[in-house]
Amino acid sequence: MLTLETGTLTNPSTSRRLDFEPHTGGFSLIELLVVITIIGIFSGAAILSLDILGNDRDLEREAFRLKSMTKLLTQESVMEGRSYGILFSERGYRFYIYDYRQLLWLDPIGDHFLAEYRLQEPMSIGLFLENQEIVLESEFDQELLADPEPQVIIYASGELTPFKAVFSREENEGSFAITAEINGFLELSEQGYDGP
Repeated sequence: MLTLETGTLTNPSTSRRLDFEPHTGGFSLIELLVVITIIGIFSGAAILSLDILGNDRDLEREAFRLKSMTKLLTQESVMEGRSYGILFSERGYRFYIYDYRQLLWLDPIGDHFLAEYRLQEPMSIGLFLENQEIVLESEFDQELLADPEPQVIIYASGELTPFKAVFSREENEGSFAITAEINGFLELSEQGYDGP
């Protein structure tokens, strides 16, 4: 007769069921946690390597911003019957409004939408007009801003100066380019990225 903590076992045939061997066919909780941790580390490394070698989303976002603003100003120029200008530097761009009475490019004071926009370091812009690279100032200085001459003009007819603006970073070879045609058609493309 077997004696248990909770009482006496009277049926000897059930004693075989109480004798059990440890189950050795699965993984322990510790082993599972170690495997999950290793998978997480490798997944993180893969995502980081794709982010470094793949498309640069910050560059793409900056190029898309300029494309969207240029497209919007092209439509607005037709509706309002006014011309806009874009003045580029290596680190940013500014928008101007042409005053036909004074025959001057005016800074849109108080308009945050058209205010000077600076790229984050180390991004830069390259500008091409008629397939010729334009030498841009590294920054906007006071002399340049005193009598601005925008490189790109968006006319009141909806046409604009054909240009190509290339957004790049110093540490990689990839870039995003906006190509603008005279009829206002704008295209965003990427160059030099091997990733998806």
